Amino acid sequence: MSGPMSGEVGAPADPIARCYRHPTRETGVRCVRCDRPICPDCMRPASVGFQCPDDVRLGQVDRARPRTAVGARIGSGAPIVTWSIVGINVLVYLASAIGSPGGLNNPTQSRLFTDWQLFPYAVHQNHQYWRLLTSAFLHVSLLHIAVNMLALWIIGPYLERLLGPARYLGLYLLSALGGSVAVYLFGAQLQGVAGASGAIFGLFAAALIFVRELGLDPRSLIMTLVLNFIFTFAVADISRLGHIGGFLTGAAAAFAIGGLPKHRGKLANNTQAALLLLLLAVLILAVAWRTATFPTLID
Repeated sequence: MSGPMSGEVGAPADPIARCYRHPTRETGVRCVRCDRPICPDCMRPASVGFQCPDDVRLGQVDRARPRTAVGARIGSGAPIVTWSIVGINVLVYLASAIGSPGGLNNPTQSRLFTDWQLFPYAVHQNHQYWRLLTSAFLHVSLLHIAVNMLALWIIGPYLERLLGPARYLGLYLLSALGGSVAVYLFGAQLQGVAGASGAIFGLFAAALIFVRELGLDPRSLIMTLVLNFIFTFAVADISRLGHIGGFLTGAAAAFAIGGLPKHRGKLANNTQAALLLLLLAVLILAVAWRTATFPTLID
């Protein structure tokens, strides 16, 4: 017994623990996961100590839940992030159109568009770094947003199911930022840039890297990419730097998530997160360097 011996003066004994499932049974053993007291009938052997039946059951459910090649849990399959990104782009386009004399056909004259577009000189001069990301949610015409959102609607759900919502959102935002950083580093100072194309190209780069895991036809995907790059360089008024920057950043993010093909699925979640944060740090340092060395003469 744990109480003081007869004749001793001391603090009263601690209440005796009782099994959380069988309150009439005293016990001195606790579950190593939830710390609840458990009696011999409720003890389930663990690698260290004992677990309660509830935690054993929860652990079995977690282990039984299937995962993708990059470690994401397989859920309901509804591409919530893709739908949300499309919805945000559409809402931003409508908001821009409402404030622009050109309406839906030309939303570029609105205050929202002016304040959100990527304008390298404004980023440097006024430290408006939000433009590097907000510009990825703007579009200059109905055709522009229709083409980008159609591409996102086609390729996005495949990647979202493979990567999971968090990794997929990280890939999208990093690709968008990478495209903008390329424009800020190498683009003209007084040329405005807008559009989700950098992010879309990043998704296509990731799809190319994960083509086997996605179950896509590599020939069709490569042909689509080739046609998009031909279109990028053949048509005027398209941000080539944004497309290339988004593509390269998306490829880097995909390797950070999935590793090299021979090591696919072997990167731990913490390692993936660390590599993605490292990629973000590289982009931030590139922006800081460009700001510090921004030329005084306007291109």
